[in-house]
Amino acid sequence: MSQQTDVSIPTLGERTVRSPLPLNTDHDDLIANFVPDAIRVRYNAEINSDAPLPEMLFEKAGPREFIFFEPAKVRAAIITCGGLCPGLNNVIRSAFRQLNNYGVPEVWGIRYGYQGLNPAADAPPVLITSEMVDDIHRDGGSILGSSRGEQPAPVMVDFLQHRGINVLLTIGGDGTQRGAHEIAVEAQRRGYPLAVAGIPKTIDNDIMYTSRTFGFSSAVDMARTVLTCAHNEARAYPNGVALVRLMGRDSGFIAAIATLASQEVNFVLIPEISFQLEGENGFLNVLKRRLKARQHALIAVAEGAGQHLLTDGQREKDASGNVLHKDIGLYLRDRITAFFKEQKIPISMKYIDPSYIIRSMPANSEDCWLCDQYARHAVHAAMAGKTDMLVGKWNGFIHVPLPMATASRKKISPESLLWNSVLSATGQPAQLI
Repeated sequence: MSQQTDVSIPTLGERTVRSPLPLNTDHDDLIANFVPDAIRVRYNAEINSDAPLPEMLFEKAGPREFIFFEPAKVRAAIITCGGLCPGLNNVIRSAFRQLNNYGVPEVWGIRYGYQGLNPAADAPPVLITSEMVDDIHRDGGSILGSSRGEQPAPVMVDFLQHRGINVLLTIGGDGTQRGAHEIAVEAQRRGYPLAVAGIPKTIDNDIMYTSRTFGFSSAVDMARTVLTCAHNEARAYPNGVALVRLMGRDSGFIAAIATLASQEVNFVLIPEISFQLEGENGFLNVLKRRLKARQHALIAVAEGAGQHLLTDGQREKDASGNVLHKDIGLYLRDRITAFFKEQKIPISMKYIDPSYIIRSMPANSEDCWLCDQYARHAVHAAMAGKTDMLVGKWNGFIHVPLPMATASRKKISPESLLWNSVLSATGQPAQLI
């Protein structure tokens, strides 16, 4: 990382309002109290004394002793965008509760993602109440609904400004946060004091400067359960093959971590590692040798794997600008079936795609805690007048400029210890070519 990397967080102005939160003001104890802006968190926790790396120091997240907004004059809004993910309702609930702790009188829920910020969508916001959020943490999905796709930033800021909303919490992945950045920039251009604070939501765990996004742990838990059941199916029949398609559009973290949790998977195919089907050491022949030796096989494939096998280079995009992937799971199922039929080797194929079940399930305990912390830190940042930023989790909770958080996606390196562990657990060759 370059020493010149700018990690400063834009602020709306001087903070002159004392926080109403009942926290200890003894600055000698920095863990339990308000967080001074001067406290920084190192990106590189480990330092090589022989060749020290340039420092990159992020703002530490947490409540500030003095805030920008007078809480009684704040109108806040919460928005959920993109695909569903375990924990969305938990974030909404905790953000509402924390805004209440500050004394914010109105919290609005924007319906159906960024569509709800465009009057043309005819989806007016809903006033969130305590009764409304009391039990929502028990359920999957989002009580606000969601959508994909961009809306014009001037239209969205018009909507927010017309309703006097000056705090906006955006819950979503990189596409959502790019939209949040455009909103923040447009508000700044107008001189409208709008605090935009992002909360990282991606089940794929692929947001930069965030070691763990909420929903990922829940997804791995459920994926492990599915893999266990699929393994039971595969080994119950002669030449049983179970193929499980898991989420992972551009990054294979769910497939990799669920494999290490399961310890039953024989092949893992992820977007970061290219593979071929044909050839002596291609996937199909290696699978054939596995069946000959063990009479069953369990395969986990991430949705974005093997796209070079299904496309001629022309790639469509969805409403959020993400490349639309063709269905590698069904393609592999059909190719495996056809290959063994040609080889005159009978197999028992089981194909399982639990994606939508996993996306819409309630959060597990780890994600419930993570959702709560992300939500509260986003509220603390916004009330302090910080904007155009994301709450990240890196050696603690930090503030990340939105342009940095969305510049690229976190991926698995073929040379990483993580992938080496996956190869060891599965026994598959390092290259399937």
